[in-house]
Amino acid sequence: MRHAAVHRQEPDEALIARALNRDRDAIAAITTRYNRRLYRIARSILKDDDDAEDALQTAYLRAFASLSSFRQEASLGTWLTRIVMNVALGLARGRRQALAFDEAQGAGSVVPFPLAHAIDPERSMAQRQINAVLEQAIDDLPDNFRTVLVARILEDMSVEETAELLGITPQTVKTRLHRARRLLREAIERRVGPVLMDAFPFDGWRCERMTQLVLRGLGVEA
Repeated sequence: MRHAAVHRQEPDEALIARALNRDRDAIAAITTRYNRRLYRIARSILKDDDDAEDALQTAYLRAFASLSSFRQEASLGTWLTRIVMNVALGLARGRRQALAFDEAQGAGSVVPFPLAHAIDPERSMAQRQINAVLEQAIDDLPDNFRTVLVARILEDMSVEETAELLGITPQTVKTRLHRARRLLREAIERRVGPVLMDAFPFDGWRCERMTQLVLRGLGVEA
């Protein structure tokens, strides 16, 4: 069986034709091609990694189940993105309703944002803080600004693609992106000061290792 990577440069149309015949490689190639875009769009709506993955999986299942109805009037990427947006928005509505019910019952809860684990333990704290500042600043953007930012900047979609995806005018895309960038910059500037104090760490085992190397280089026993 050929790996999906073989099909990376293959046109969507060819992959769709094989996916309709349940070709495993073609389905894998499509998901590989669009995973990051769809995940980021879902994440921009749901603001939660696990929920975004759930939305992505559900969207793919719906998409492949109805692939025969795809008329290719829009690109495959745009069609898939619309599906994952609809799924994510549905999950977001359900989550808001559940949260409102919990709050009415006096049982609200806060789920912390998952932080990436850095390999170097001495850099992990600063890296986590930087990641958290950026991710939280994006999460705090108003919904319509956040989705435009993710589409245009993180996924490098064109103004026209973003406008078509969201059902707004290109000028509105530009306006929202400008405001999203400004809000993001202001939020990061407010939060980044304390984080900078922990930037470029060189302590713990790295500091110890350097000391040992210098001592060894000088012929001095540690």
